[in-house]
Amino acid sequence: MNSTSTIKTGGLGLLLILLLFNLVNCKQNNAAEHAGKKERISFKPVFDVNYIEVARRLDNGLSFNEDGYQLEPSWQIKFVSDDSVSIYSPAKKASINFPVARGTDSIFYAAKVFFKVKKITRDSMLLQLIEAKEDSIDLRGARLYMTFYAEKFIKNVIRKDTAVLKAPTWRDTVFVKKLIDAAEKDYSKAFFARRPAVVSSKSSSVKVETHHVTGNIFETKPTDNDYMYPTFNISIKHAKEDFYYSFSVTVDSQGGLHYEKSMIPGNNTYYISHSKAVLDNYLKRYLNVKPGSTLGMLHPSTIYFHVKGEKGA
Repeated sequence: MNSTSTIKTGGLGLLLILLLFNLVNCKQNNAAEHAGKKERISFKPVFDVNYIEVARRLDNGLSFNEDGYQLEPSWQIKFVSDDSVSIYSPAKKASINFPVARGTDSIFYAAKVFFKVKKITRDSMLLQLIEAKEDSIDLRGARLYMTFYAEKFIKNVIRKDTAVLKAPTWRDTVFVKKLIDAAEKDYSKAFFARRPAVVSSKSSSVKVETHHVTGNIFETKPTDNDYMYPTFNISIKHAKEDFYYSFSVTVDSQGGLHYEKSMIPGNNTYYISHSKAVLDNYLKRYLNVKPGSTLGMLHPSTIYFHVKGEKGA
């Protein structure tokens, strides 16, 4: 999946990126000084303007990709100075100040992400995410765009609720319907459900725990999103034997379970056949499954099981 830009955020990887970024800055700043071509961007004209993100889309105008991953507008930012930006975190319900590293050609780095300013006024702002991998950054830009409106502009000019502005478009709906049609015909094309399947037990001998992933508003890697890989830890008492299996299944639009594959590397025939038996003999009998949906439409999606059976429990 490459719907969003990804960057190495830890240790040596980040250090190399910042060193490279600073090196590019220095070289291009010298060029600006001597040739008068490029200068570092300044946010002085928009200091203290509170921007609310209203759209996050790919370059084709869609907020969904072919895997069902939804690009959701969630940022709220304010440039305090040329070297500091305040970003609101819904999780912490507070604004956090981050240092800003400004480059040439309207590029800047903040909150572990590289951006290119495509447009900025006191009413609106359009940012393009710049992809960074390991020790290099792609100065040609990425395929993801973030649209912001100033809070005052929304209140005094647009006069619409931000939830309305952030809602998926009719083009997103048409695109998702096409994904659903394809997945209904071929379960191998099942995709992420924005509202993932819900699994519960209908037996006192079977316990179901949902494994939650805590996301981070400042991360751009989509794997941090809980709905993309809905995972369930299941324990079964009084099983015929002790076992532990991990595998994925497709949940169809009616809540039916269809074995996908083992989560253990290699083609282990014994493991696959026995994990399929666990699905057929236990999970299909003792689980209630509500299918996943996107934009209110039910569709096939993938979920993940870690199943432990205890004979003597």
